[in-house]
Amino acid sequence: MTKPEGISLRTIHICLVLLALLVSCYLIYSTQSLSAAYQNLSAAAEQALEMHNAASDLMEATDHLTELVQRYTLDGNSAYLHSYFEEALGTRDKAIAKMSSFTEDWESLEQLQHALDRSEKLIESDYYAMRLVISATGLSPIPPELQDIELKEQHAALPAREKKEVAQHLVSDEKYYRQKDLIRADMEESLTMLEDRTREKQAASSALVNQRLRWVRIVTVIQTSAILLGVWMLLRLGVMPILKAVDRIRTDSPIPVIGAKEFRYLAETYNKMYEVYKSSVASLNYKANHDELTKAYNRTGYELLLSKLELEDAAVLLLDIDLFKNVNDSYGHKVGDQVLQKVAAAVTGCFRSSDYVCRVGGDEFVVIMLRAGRAQEKLIAEKVAQINRTLSCPEDGLPPVTLSVGAAFRSESADTKELLEHADLALYETKKKGRNGITFYNAASN
Repeated sequence: MTKPEGISLRTIHICLVLLALLVSCYLIYSTQSLSAAYQNLSAAAEQALEMHNAASDLMEATDHLTELVQRYTLDGNSAYLHSYFEEALGTRDKAIAKMSSFTEDWESLEQLQHALDRSEKLIESDYYAMRLVISATGLSPIPPELQDIELKEQHAALPAREKKEVAQHLVSDEKYYRQKDLIRADMEESLTMLEDRTREKQAASSALVNQRLRWVRIVTVIQTSAILLGVWMLLRLGVMPILKAVDRIRTDSPIPVIGAKEFRYLAETYNKMYEVYKSSVASLNYKANHDELTKAYNRTGYELLLSKLELEDAAVLLLDIDLFKNVNDSYGHKVGDQVLQKVAAAVTGCFRSSDYVCRVGGDEFVVIMLRAGRAQEKLIAEKVAQINRTLSCPEDGLPPVTLSVGAAFRSESADTKELLEHADLALYETKKKGRNGITFYNAASN
C-alpha cells in the first residue's frame, strides 16, 4: 500500500510553528519600536507643556519682581525688599534653569539668552533704584546684593525725597516697560521655535508608529492566511481567535487573549500597545482640557463642553470668589492657589458627578448642570449655601472666603449665548445685594 500523497499534518504543524516564530520575532521588534515612538510622543508633549509652564513662571516672576521694586520705591517698606531677594528672585532663577534645560537648538537658545540679558539689565535697574531708596531712608543693614552698588555723583547729592523720585522713575518709565516688552517678545519667539521643534518630533514619531502598525497588520494578515490554509484541527486554536481579534481591531477594542500560545503572545503585545496608546491620548486630552491647579475643566474644556453638550434642559451657574484679590494681596499667591484648589474641591463635592465644573478665569468658575430646571432651584440654592458655609468657616488654616453665584436655566433662554448672559446678570445682582449668595435669573424682574 502506497503512502498517501500530499502534505502531512506534522508538516503543516511545523510550517505553522515556524511561521508563528517569525511573526513573534517581528512583533517583539515592532513592540519595542512602537513603545519608543510612543515614549517620544509623550516626551515631546510633556516638554511642550513644561516649556509653557516655565515661560509662564518666568514672566510671572519678572512681573512680581517689578511689582515688589515699585512698591519698595513708593513707600520704602523693607518687607518688599526682602520678598524681592528671598522669594521672587529665586522663582525667576528656577524658571530660567528649567527653560535652559529644554533648549537643544542654538536659535531658540540665542533668543532665550537675549531675554535673559535684558532681564539682567532690568534687575540692574531694580538694584540701583533700591540702592537709591536705601540711601534716602537710611536702611541698615544693606542687603549683600546691594552693598557694592555705588550711586552716581548727581544722584548721591540729591535730597532723600528726590532720590526716591529718581528710583520710582527708573522702575516705571517707558524705557523700563519697553525692556519688559522686549523680554516677553524674545521669550515668545524662543518658545515658538521650541514648539516647532516639538511638532517635528511628534510628526516623525507618528509616521514611525503608522509605518509599524501597517507592517503589524500585514504580518497579522499573513499569519491569518496561513492558519486558514491549515486543516480543520487548527480551527479552534488559530482561525477563530484571529477572526475575533480582527473584529475587535475594527471596533477599536483590546484583543481577547485566547487560542494558541503564539496568538496569545500577539494579543498581549497588541493590548499593551493599545493601552499605551489610549493612555497617551487620554493624558494629552486631559491636560489640554483641564486646569492643572484645580483639576477642573479649563477655558478650552469649557468651550468644548458648550459646543458638544446638549443644553436644552440645562442650568448654568457662574461663580466668583468674593474679594479674592484681598487674599492674594494679604496672604500671597501660594495661599491664593490653595484657596482656589479648596473652592474647586468644595464645588465639585457638592454637585453631582454628572455636572461639569470649569475654571474659566483667575477666580471665576462655571458649573454646567444637565437635566436641571426651575424645580431644582431650592436644591441648587442649598448646595451654594453649604459651599459658602464650608468656605467661610475653614478648619485648615486657610483664609475664609465666600462665593457669589448667578444661575440661569436654558429652558427660559432662547439659546446658549442668552443663557450665559442671563447667568451673568444674575451674578451681578448677587454682588449688588452684598455677595455671599446666589441669584436666579428671572425675566420678570430683569
